Amino acid sequence: MINKVANRQAMCEVLIDEAEKNNSIVVLTSDSRGSASLSDFAKKRPNQLIEVGIAEQNLVSIGAGLAHMGKRPFVASPACFLSMRSIEQIKVDVAYSNKNVKLVGISGGVSYGALGMSHHSLQDFAVTRAIPNLQVLNPADRHETKKMFEALASSNEPAYIRLGRNPVQDCYENSDYDFEIGKAVTMVEGKDMTFIATGETVRQAMDAAELMKLQGYSATVLNIHSLKPFDTETVKAAAQVTRRVISVEEHSVSGGLGAAVAESLSEETDIQHRIIGFPDEALITGTSSELFEHYGMNSVSLAEQAIGMVM
Repeated sequence: MINKVANRQAMCEVLIDEAEKNNSIVVLTSDSRGSASLSDFAKKRPNQLIEVGIAEQNLVSIGAGLAHMGKRPFVASPACFLSMRSIEQIKVDVAYSNKNVKLVGISGGVSYGALGMSHHSLQDFAVTRAIPNLQVLNPADRHETKKMFEALASSNEPAYIRLGRNPVQDCYENSDYDFEIGKAVTMVEGKDMTFIATGETVRQAMDAAELMKLQGYSATVLNIHSLKPFDTETVKAAAQVTRRVISVEEHSVSGGLGAAVAESLSEETDIQHRIIGFPDEALITGTSSELFEHYGMNSVSLAEQAIGMVM
């Protein structure tokens, strides 16, 4: 069955439940309640939603002020604007001041594919990873989104969370599993290749592992839902078994998941590591799936590249 529930919708459902239990939870939007799928939250918890308007810098600073007064704000805005236009407020007002603000970048990566570079958020992991005292999170599917936001509702750590725009095929069967921020999840185990993926690329990596299996190869798939804190131990352990690693991300090849993996494996001298992501250039326009295919990030291409490294 094709999943029709986007991660942003799963987020809304969790926030409604958590806000009913905790009046200190507030949601702030930048004229983005519709694009963030937070319209139901606005209807059911109107006194816990603040509409700031198209003013992302103010949005973040107001969220930080509310956190300083004891509220638990979730700030939602398109990732391309939240992670770029208001990055100083994120750095200073939230992270440096250690305020409990959850910064939700919606329609991340190439979700706005046809709108081009101005609306792509392919640098958000790089810039937020470099800010001290800020978690960087990216759930793989609706089930992981649910678990993540349940954890965030009780967490006191500043965090940037990227969510895509469209529904993605499930990676998990349900939400009945243990989830821990900062702990990678082994989705598939194999001996010939390790795929290390995050967000919407996890499903592509899992499908690539299935395609490899049809040709007699086996692959491990690690789901890195937490780019920071980063689970170096699990990454190193998996890489040491297969000695071949492909990291794949809906992000620039510079500064994101691939960089984090390379940092973790920097002292390993005999492990092959290929970073697959979007090149350091203005991308072609098209849908997310078209861009994934064009730049070699869909399951078929991943399987082909992996087998090429094994042979």
